[in-house]
Amino acid sequence: MIPEYKKNLLQRIKYDCCPLCNSRNLSTDYQADCSKHPLYIKEIPSIMQWINCNACGHQFVDGYFSSESLSLIFSKTNENQKVGYQIEKQRTVSSKIIEKVLSYQSEGNWLDIGFGNGNLLFTAQEYGFNPVGVDLRKANVEFLKQIGIEAYCEHVENINFEKNFSVISMMDVLEHIPYPKVVLKKLSTISKKDGCILISMPNSETLLWGLMNQSNSNPYLGELEHYHNFSRTRIYLLLEEFGFKPIKYGISDRYRCCMEILAIKK
Repeated sequence: MIPEYKKNLLQRIKYDCCPLCNSRNLSTDYQADCSKHPLYIKEIPSIMQWINCNACGHQFVDGYFSSESLSLIFSKTNENQKVGYQIEKQRTVSSKIIEKVLSYQSEGNWLDIGFGNGNLLFTAQEYGFNPVGVDLRKANVEFLKQIGIEAYCEHVENINFEKNFSVISMMDVLEHIPYPKVVLKKLSTISKKDGCILISMPNSETLLWGLMNQSNSNPYLGELEHYHNFSRTRIYLLLEEFGFKPIKYGISDRYRCCMEILAIKK
């Protein structure tokens, strides 16, 4: 039960311009129902309105949640986001991700933003990296601290790290961040030269995405915590803007219609 005085916190904060290029040349794109989402709370408006930026082509939802709102939403946790979820199976999945960066970075500090169940960090540690995690789920962060892994329950742009990172991963995270440029600017300052950034997210310019839209079966349009639908073209431009050169594109086998991108800090 949400206290009456907190119910207004679950209203989205509206964007007044494109969060990537600041243009106000916007048009309405899609509406979607988010009420079936596992983290949905009845006080949240059930309809999500997707907006298209006519200047840069980016698609984003019309508003985002405050940090206090997210603390209420994250009071419920998906089973697959609990630390150690399917740890043996996920060890194999994580190893495929880690092996993509080994030709470029094979040691040093590995920062995983939005580490969720922690399995990518656990496996990175097994490969010899020093793991550091960031997540907004307090219980997950405390769990990692208890087993000796450096972890923070804070937005990454607010953390003063005393180290640089060989690898920074954001697996299915950037689309959850209200202002991605703020985070990428931070990452550009904490990544070592020639360090790797590894990201994954749905790719909105694929044929599959278009087919899912046509059949009204696109699961991402009703994703409560998603604020952005990135195309490969747009995310490449964004990475380049902050000094990360994309060098490898791949298709994720973890979620439908998702891409994985490896970029190097120039």
